[in-house]
Amino acid sequence: MPIYRFGSRYSRWDGTQQIGPLSADDLMRAMSDDLMQDGDVNRALQRLFRWGFQRPDGENVPGLQGLMQRLRERRQQQLEQYNLQSMLSDIAERIEQILATERAGIARRLEESQAAPSGDPGSESDAGHGDQESGDSAQPSRAESGQQGASGQAGQAGEGDESGGADSSEAPDPDLRKLLEAMAQRRLEQLDAVPKDPAGAIRALTDYDFMTPEARQQFQELLDMLQQQMTQQMFQGMQQALSQMTPEALAEMRQMMQELNEMLEARRRGEDPGFQEFMHRWGHFFGPGLNSLDDLMERMQQQMGAMRQLMQSMSAEQRSELQGMMQAAMQDEGLRQEMSRLGENLGALIPPEQWRRGYQFSGDESLTLEQAMRLMERLGEYDDLESQFRDVRDWNDLAALDDDKIRDLLGAEEEEQLEQLRQIARMLEEAGYIRQTRRGYELTPQGVRKIGEKALTDIFADLKRDRAGQHDLRREGGAGDRTDVTKPYEFGDPFLLDIPKTIMNAVQRGEGPSAASAGVRLLPRDFEVYRTEYTTRSATVLMVDMSRSMLYNGCFNAAKRVALALDSLIRGKYPRDHLSIIGFSYLAQEIKPGELPSIDWNEYNYGTNMQHGFQLARQILGREKGANRQIIVITDGEPTAHFDNGHVRFSYPPTPRTFQETLREVIRCTRDGITINTFMLERSPYMVQFINDLMRINTGRVFVATPDRLGEYILVDYVANKRKFVA
Repeated sequence: MPIYRFGSRYSRWDGTQQIGPLSADDLMRAMSDDLMQDGDVNRALQRLFRWGFQRPDGENVPGLQGLMQRLRERRQQQLEQYNLQSMLSDIAERIEQILATERAGIARRLEESQAAPSGDPGSESDAGHGDQESGDSAQPSRAESGQQGASGQAGQAGEGDESGGADSSEAPDPDLRKLLEAMAQRRLEQLDAVPKDPAGAIRALTDYDFMTPEARQQFQELLDMLQQQMTQQMFQGMQQALSQMTPEALAEMRQMMQELNEMLEARRRGEDPGFQEFMHRWGHFFGPGLNSLDDLMERMQQQMGAMRQLMQSMSAEQRSELQGMMQAAMQDEGLRQEMSRLGENLGALIPPEQWRRGYQFSGDESLTLEQAMRLMERLGEYDDLESQFRDVRDWNDLAALDDDKIRDLLGAEEEEQLEQLRQIARMLEEAGYIRQTRRGYELTPQGVRKIGEKALTDIFADLKRDRAGQHDLRREGGAGDRTDVTKPYEFGDPFLLDIPKTIMNAVQRGEGPSAASAGVRLLPRDFEVYRTEYTTRSATVLMVDMSRSMLYNGCFNAAKRVALALDSLIRGKYPRDHLSIIGFSYLAQEIKPGELPSIDWNEYNYGTNMQHGFQLARQILGREKGANRQIIVITDGEPTAHFDNGHVRFSYPPTPRTFQETLREVIRCTRDGITINTFMLERSPYMVQFINDLMRINTGRVFVATPDRLGEYILVDYVANKRKFVA
């Protein structure tokens, strides 16, 4: 038969382990303290939504502000990682590499010419052709094309480059070698004259006829990259490098740019810009979804934003250097002028505050211009998402956010947390804790009970055994539930027999099975019974001071917390008990437990009318027939108001008449067998005088408590007076 062993494995938390889904109970626990303040569900939901909370398992569930902070941290990580100066250094290094490649190629050509055969006609003609067309005669050809530049030089220098590939045993031609050496010397002199600044170097190399195909290709790639970064940031449909365009395509682009500038300038003058006609001809440059000139300007602002941000993130010297390189790369003078004109027009029409700001980079990691542009686009996405977060007012607005963008910028975990924020109101509503009304969300009775359970749990979680209470009862009820403690049976005990313990008593006594006997003989002294505890039914009125001093001293929230916890305790553990809650200030009134969370400062008044509170409590308890009736008073001051001929008289300092009328109600409560237990949150000479008189009349007790320990005193004392073990 196989043996199965079960166990648990424990490992360090690494962030990948799955945590249970968020529940409505988690949300209610997180909102309880806020709801205890004023009972406003909408405000509590907003605070939860904005700032998040901590689950019972210790996991922090971030709110919207927490997610925004993570977004800022991700963006800051990028800024602390990269160095923008490296981008210009990369371009300078590429230019140096181009020059080094060209010099090495020239040297290689000279070495190859020394080994070239003199009798090979193809070799001689190729070398001469390469020298002729790669020299000054190449310039008219480039001027006629208007845009060949370095790409037009590729075929010319390439033909001469191939001349070194022949192989023969004949000796080199001295004249041909001298011609090649002269051509190489001219090229080296031109390379020596190339300016040190990248912009000047690009202009010089644009007019230079490369002898080395590799160098020519490297330079063309640099030009293409700079041109593409200029054009693609403005025009969505621009996919081809300017140097690779046909003369017809370049002319078309110049015409489009000219009409675009004319349209923007007409807009500045207040004239009809003719947007529809423009888009009919040139819409393929900009992409779909543009219905007005404002849409077009916004699109171009977005597309140009990355380049503008990059420029603003650089120093003035770096900015000038990059602009010079790009202008040098833009070989078509007409197109360069139109693009400069376009920048001026957009800058005049778009307010400066609508352009994205620059960034401060402080890292060491290098990056290329292409990488810098992608980084700027990424940082712009962070800015856009943060702006969208700031526009969110509640969980309903989150539906408009792009989940894919959030997952890309923040991660799958943050996307899931955002989805949880979307569901908080729905989860609470489906669980029955809140309901939608014309005034917004309100607590349901089930929600109020959940707050009471949370308050009760919090209070008992901090208790130490025997901290307070443990008082004998004046009257005991009937036997209640069985406990887990056993005792030897005594006459009169309920016969709740612990059979295993009883048999073991007999076995240990020596009356167990033997060879002659197959049973266990029990004697009366072997019987072991479970202890029971007496349970009393009680009726309680909780009198809570609602004077303004309770509000100003921060005591009333503690009193509300105790009231809800006591209501939850009685409902859950002692359902036969009765609890009423009375709030008293200028007057006294009964408060339903469900109304406690929603009490706000407007319901606090001057005065502490204990007389009216005792009178109302005595009337309520008079309807209850329980053996144990008590009044629990929570107050931070002595009586300062009383009834006189149907009118309330308020005075501070309190008058002797107020004390006398209040103590008369204490006497009436005492005659009716009602115990008054008082919990003092403040001490004053008047309060001490009044409490001494109250204790002399009534048999109740007085506790001096702080607001944070109030619940411990009241709940422990209540439970202690409910139960007592049978001796």
